[in-house]
Amino acid sequence: MITSTQPLRIGPIELDFPVVQAALSGYSDTAMRLVSRRLGASYTLCEVMLDKFVLQVRDRRKNHHFLHVADDEHPVGGQLMGADPAQFGPAAQRLVQRGFDVIDINFGCPVKKVLGRCRGGFHLGQPKVALEIVARVREAVSAHIPVTLKMRRGLDDSQQSLDRFFEIFDGAYQLGVAAVTVHGRTVKQRYNGPSCWDFLRKLKQHAGGRTVLGSGDLFDAQACLDMLHFTGVDGVTVARGAIGNPWVFQQARALAAGLPMPDPPSLFQQRDVIAEHYSLAEEFYGAERCVPTMRKFGIKYSRLHPKCEEVRDDFCQVNAPGAWRQVLEKWYSKDGPGVYPLVEEPNPVSIGSHLTSG
Repeated sequence: MITSTQPLRIGPIELDFPVVQAALSGYSDTAMRLVSRRLGASYTLCEVMLDKFVLQVRDRRKNHHFLHVADDEHPVGGQLMGADPAQFGPAAQRLVQRGFDVIDINFGCPVKKVLGRCRGGFHLGQPKVALEIVARVREAVSAHIPVTLKMRRGLDDSQQSLDRFFEIFDGAYQLGVAAVTVHGRTVKQRYNGPSCWDFLRKLKQHAGGRTVLGSGDLFDAQACLDMLHFTGVDGVTVARGAIGNPWVFQQARALAAGLPMPDPPSLFQQRDVIAEHYSLAEEFYGAERCVPTMRKFGIKYSRLHPKCEEVRDDFCQVNAPGAWRQVLEKWYSKDGPGVYPLVEEPNPVSIGSHLTSG
């Protein structure tokens, strides 16, 4: 399926392509964001940060990577999460001071310990507090800085949850948010079961000219275009589908231009990007401190190798600075065709039986 795409506008910021990288806790640091941008992402979001942390973290070398924004990654968004509305405004101001172009507020995280501390998706159950947070952030930063939201379609499938969702959704736009990203699962679902794209389609019809981005079950380039076409949302945010596969943005651009789906990146192309990613991580974290972070990235990158299980096992064994180079020498020294990563969660358009109202 080929569908025309339009530029995506987030407040005064116009992006040339409506497929962007989502905020990914533990992943979307400067290194990942730069790699994604260089492979076609028009916009990226930093991994979510607690408002308390943003206010308390000191400008030390070991903390450098948390609030770092590279010169060539603009525009980039900083995502905030917390419980106390009073801390969101000052935290947003600090993110702007550090160079973030957009402030995104997380009302969608479904992780149990986050909900237990009254953060993330917990706010979908208390519209007054949620809207107070939005108001405080909007008032704290300059008018030219867009404020956006990340939501799920409710805490659960009850009517009360749906009513609260729309109270927050509509109220946020009235308070001046530039865009809202909505994940097609409920908080209760976490990451289980399909994302309800039909809900996103009806939501965009409700929103009219207001900017809405969709999220959920975007594991390959075709799914990104399918969501745009099926739901009519203005843009889509790729989350787990971008980890270890930053080529998804390049591939989505090709499909949107009416070109055939590009071949999977060759082993040499994979080697070069993995090496670039590791080098960036070493620059920002140091050779030793980047090892745990990059080990998990290596495991994800291995999915594109024809001998993925063996490559994954070798990346799992990387526990010393620079040891990743030995994996590249062993498995990527000769060029050859790569493979598309296995998509374990099917595209909702291809299994349309579940597309019922949320």
